[in-house]
Amino acid sequence: MAGSVAGPLRWGLLAAGLISHDFATALRTLPRSEHQLVAVAARDLGRAQDFARRHEIPKAYGTYEELMRDPDVDVVYVGAQHPQHSRAVLQSLAAGKPVLCEKPLGVTAAEVREMVAAARARGLFLMEALWTRFFPAVRALRELLSWGDLGELRLVRADFGQALEGAARVTDWAQAGGGLLDLGIYCVQFISLVAGGRRPERVRAVGRLHEKGVDDTVTAVLQYPDGLQASFSCSITLELPNSLGVFGTAGSAQIPATMWCPTALVVNGQKTDFPLPAAPAGEKFHFLHSVGMVYEAQHVRQCLLQGLKESPEIPLAESELLADILEEIRKQIGLRFLQDGP
Repeated sequence: MAGSVAGPLRWGLLAAGLISHDFATALRTLPRSEHQLVAVAARDLGRAQDFARRHEIPKAYGTYEELMRDPDVDVVYVGAQHPQHSRAVLQSLAAGKPVLCEKPLGVTAAEVREMVAAARARGLFLMEALWTRFFPAVRALRELLSWGDLGELRLVRADFGQALEGAARVTDWAQAGGGLLDLGIYCVQFISLVAGGRRPERVRAVGRLHEKGVDDTVTAVLQYPDGLQASFSCSITLELPNSLGVFGTAGSAQIPATMWCPTALVVNGQKTDFPLPAAPAGEKFHFLHSVGMVYEAQHVRQCLLQGLKESPEIPLAESELLADILEEIRKQIGLRFLQDGP
């Protein structure tokens, strides 16, 4: 799919875990004339074959490399765990495949920069799968901000916390677990959206580390050159409001309760609902509102049809910025991963 030819976008799914299941299930709600699942790869062939049968995917591979070499795959969706993102993305790009990679794009800022440089050098599309950006409620918020209806923006506040200790991966230091890379990234991307993708002039953070070495609960404050103040808290042991608030001199906007997959926007006390697409009958999702993954999939197709090499809504420079901010916060709370080196 060179970028100018209309037709179905043929997806290859790299990894057969829970998030890939939800992505595949969501994708199957879209017209086959636009999106098709053609291959899935896992590190265990039997697992890939089971996934393929479950989702009616014609090809299953026991190695990621086989999927990357498949000429029928137009774009690779990387749903592997955090530490596997960098290698999977770089190998996919080297094989000539555009990539949609689950967030965080990389564990470290250096990984993200390497991936971005590789995509640019090869002239291939790469996007961090920050699906939140494509929900209609967030598009409405973006329009509101562009119109200046809230006046001069002064304050942004975001929270995302859930009791996730029961999920082994979340507390696994070797898998770069913890709250920042799983939950905090949603807060930081919202702050960046409101700030127009600008770099904060100051970041200050405090945090509590979990007994297993990952971050447990973190609070950070970001200061921008024009006086905009932003703060967020994320936690893997506490239930937080999971909301976003944007406050300006002429009004305010809030996304309540499910800010990472929002279905409502409240502007100056007036609520507007944005219902999700219908989920497939009898299908089960592992994560809340996962049918909303169709929004990012549709965006990727439109980008490729237009011949774009990156998303105008999540440009690669912003993915680099988000990685920088998260890494600075990790440094301030004393959290290092294997990928940070000695």
